[in-house]
Amino acid sequence: MPDYPDDDQILAQFQQEKQRDRAFQTLVRKYQQRLYWHVRTMVGEHEDADDVLQNVFLKAWKALPEFRGESKIFTWLYRIATNESITFLAQRKRRATVSIDALDSQRMGSLEADSFMDSDMAQERLRQAVERLPDKQRAVFSLKYFDEMKYKDMSEIMGTSVGALKASYHHAVKKVEEFLKGAAD
Repeated sequence: MPDYPDDDQILAQFQQEKQRDRAFQTLVRKYQQRLYWHVRTMVGEHEDADDVLQNVFLKAWKALPEFRGESKIFTWLYRIATNESITFLAQRKRRATVSIDALDSQRMGSLEADSFMDSDMAQERLRQAVERLPDKQRAVFSLKYFDEMKYKDMSEIMGTSVGALKASYHHAVKKVEEFLKGAAD
């Protein structure tokens, strides 16, 4: 993994008009892979994840001049990515003319067939279980389980209390476990 400057250095460089593009490119390179997999876990398909990620960085570019540093940059970016993913999922559900069950089957089928998700059967079943979670539970589960994020950081990203996040994660884990038990039967 390349050695990137710390976030404060990137922000200082971004504040210099002549260095702004370069600083933002560094920021994108530093966080795009982590953000991609976070978004991908939530939206399911590679193409959709790319579209959402592009929106994330576009919003970040526009908002970065007003970034006050009250949170870490990665926390701020994850919040944008989470919100954009939830917005994307809500828009997709509104546009859907097929039933939600058919849509979920289509999304799970695309995960199984996608070369980016080349994994063994257990990992695939886990992904299927996560795909069935409600959007906000999916976001919490993804941040905690896949990204191993602390509840405090998740609270900043989601704008939700630590207690509510713990409860949401607990419910998500129970649903995933039920799905996996049902798959084993």
